[in-house]
Order: sequence, then structure tokens, then C-alpha cells
Amino acid sequence: MSRRQWRIVVVGLLMMVAEGLDAVIAAFVYPKINKQWGTGDTAITATVTLSVLAMVVGGAVVGPLADRYGRKGVTVAGLTVFGLGTAAMALTHGIAPFAALRIVACLGLGAVLPTMMALVADWTPARRRGQMVALAFTGVTAGTTVGGVLSSVLVPAYGWPTLLAVCGLAPLLLIPALLRHVPESASVLAARGRPVAEVRRLLAAVVPDQDVCGVVLERAAAPGPRRPPSRVILSRGTARTTALLWVCFLVGLGVMAVILSYLPLLTERTGLTSAQAGVAVAVFGWGGLMGQLAVSFALKRYDRFRVLVGLWGMSVLVLGAAALWTVQFAALLAGAFVLGLCLPAANSALQVIAAVAYPQSARATGISWANSVGKLGPVFGGVFGGLMVRAHWSLGTVLFVLAVPVALCILAARALRARTQEHRAEPHAVPRPLPTPTPEQV
Repeated sequence: MSRRQWRIVVVGLLMMVAEGLDAVIAAFVYPKINKQWGTGDTAITATVTLSVLAMVVGGAVVGPLADRYGRKGVTVAGLTVFGLGTAAMALTHGIAPFAALRIVACLGLGAVLPTMMALVADWTPARRRGQMVALAFTGVTAGTTVGGVLSSVLVPAYGWPTLLAVCGLAPLLLIPALLRHVPESASVLAARGRPVAEVRRLLAAVVPDQDVCGVVLERAAAPGPRRPPSRVILSRGTARTTALLWVCFLVGLGVMAVILSYLPLLTERTGLTSAQAGVAVAVFGWGGLMGQLAVSFALKRYDRFRVLVGLWGMSVLVLGAAALWTVQFAALLAGAFVLGLCLPAANSALQVIAAVAYPQSARATGISWANSVGKLGPVFGGVFGGLMVRAHWSLGTVLFVLAVPVALCILAARALRARTQEHRAEPHAVPRPLPTPTPEQV
């Protein structure tokens, strides 16, 4: 890891903080406009649903564009659209313009995470790639935590428009760092036919302590036209891997959404106070931050699939145990902390698996489509959780039921590991070394 590579990872982490900041909008802004504008619950629900769908569409569309035309430009455009759209929401005085700007902002936000994760994966060595992708992804949890602090300070003193302005303008400050320190992927430049000398200079600037003179950058002749990234990830050799990844993303994010959305309400039903419910949610959040940091180092040393299976296995055990002792506050806090350690860390491991599951020519598409499917998890989780709440299920029953899909994800993760045992060469030309440095070192 050169200094330039570390700067790329740090920029990626800060970009993920912007993703986490977005989570505070639903938690702190929607209730305020409901009261101040008299907006009905139906309009709020429609805005939330359309916002999620906008992120899904944004991620699904930009992945192939990033793989074909470049990841850096798409990342800058997505961050700009999200920042300006979010800041402009602070100037609205009705739900219609607010919802329109929110949808536009979410279209941009959907492009940020997958393209930035692809850039981090492209520019880090293979032995550190899983660790660095997971480390950058911790910015999402850090952003949620920072957003909670900002909300508690800014909303009471200055109102929710100030919170929106800060959450929108702050990410724009990262654009100069992104332009300066994060180069376009060498594989994308080589595939687009950029001059060999230019790409070689870029490699030398990122890894100055390595000899890149032996790297072959000319595009190899192909028997036919280059396959689109969408066909690569849905081809016969990778379609099952893609389907298994989508299931894991959908369930992993959906289970977390149910816990975060309904834990306060269900905790109060057990006889605990709202303050105790807030403490349980905070403990879950701090556990998530610690778990994601820890898993970024575990992935450097251990097999990513075994780490994922271990995290989900521990989650199943804790969900079952917590279902039996939810009436005890100390036991609830312990269960919330361990679940926080495991579930967000498992989602970080999924980002790593998605980043290395596909060839470089389709990496952004694979990551973006997996995350787009994953964003539907909170939608289905919210519906399913609402049905359980309206059925007056207890917290223990809900936690026990959630253990079932997590257990199914363990089987999916094991199947993923079996699918990746065979090494598949990348179908398109990428920078290949002869004989040093190794491909993954650059």
C-alpha cells in the first residue's frame, strides 16, 4: 500500500460517510415536516418509497455506464447531484418540491457507493483488497453516527432545513479531494484505448516504489465485440453467483431495517421505557461501527466467506437467545450489541465479496446491481415488520422469526464459496504484468 493508495481508501471512506448521513433524513426530517406542514402519512410514505426506488434505479443504471465510460466521472456526477439536491430541499415549503428534489438526490446517491467501492477495489492490492473495501465501507456507519449527533445539535437550535443544508453541502467538499487523489481505473483506461505511456505514468504515480515497465497495457485482439457488463454478470458462468449475492444483500439489509425500525416500538411493548429503547438502538449502532472496523482487519487474514458465515451464524444464535430474554434490559443490551457487531459487519463482508466476484470490466455493474437489490431489503423489511407489529407479535417472537432468513443466508454464503473455488480468468483485456509486479499489486 503506497501513500497514494491509502489516500484513495480514505477518500472512499469519507464518501461513504455521505451515504450514512443520508440515513438521518428519514429519521429526523420527515417527522418534522409532518408536523410543520401538516403533510399526511400517505405523502410521507410515498416520498420514502419513491426515494428508495430512485436509489435502486440510480445504482442499476450507473453501473454499466461506469464500467464502459469510467468510474471516476460517474462518482463525481452522483455526488454532485446528491449534494445539490439535498441542500436545495432546505429551501422548499411544500411536500411536492421536497419529494421531487429528494428523488433527484437519491438518483445521484445510488451512483456513489458502487462506483467508489469499485475504485477502491481497483487500486488496492489483492492481499489487502478485502480489508480496504471493508474499511472504506465503515464510513456508512460512521456517517449515520455523525448524522445523529448533527441532528441532535442542529435541529433543536436551527431547524431541519439547516440539517439538510449541512448534509448536502458537506459531501461537495470531497469533490476536490476525489479529483486530485483518486485516478480513473487503469483497466478502464486501457480498455478505452488510451495511450500506453499515459496509463503507465498513472500506474507509476500510484505505486511509485514498484517497476511497472513490464506491464502489458495494449488491448488484446478479441474475436468479437466486447460483451456489455450486464451480460458478463448474468452470463451462464456467473448468473448463479449473482443470484446468490442478490439474495444475501436483500436479506442482510432487510433484517437490519426491521431491527432498527421496530426495535424501539417493540421494546416499549415489553414494559421498558422509551429512554431504554433509545439506549438499545445506540448500543446496536456502536456495536455496528466496532464490528465493521474489526471485520476489515479479519478479512485481511481469513477467508471472506468463512468470516461471513461466522458473522451470520453468531447472529442466528444471538437472535434466538435474545428472543428468550428480551424482558431483561441487560440481556437486551447485550443482544443488541452483539447483533450490532455481526449484522453490519456481515454487510461489509458482502461488499467485499461483490467487489471481487466479477472481473474488472464488470466490477462497477456487479457492485451497483447487488446494492440496488439490497436497497429493496428495507422496503420488504418495513412491510413485513409492519405486519408483525400490527399482529401484536412480541419482540421475542419477531427476533426469533428474523433468525430464519439469516440462517438461509448462511446456506447462500456457503454456496457462494463453492461457486468461487474455480478460478475464472477475466474475459477482457486488462493490465497484465510480465513478469513483475503481480496483477493485483497494481
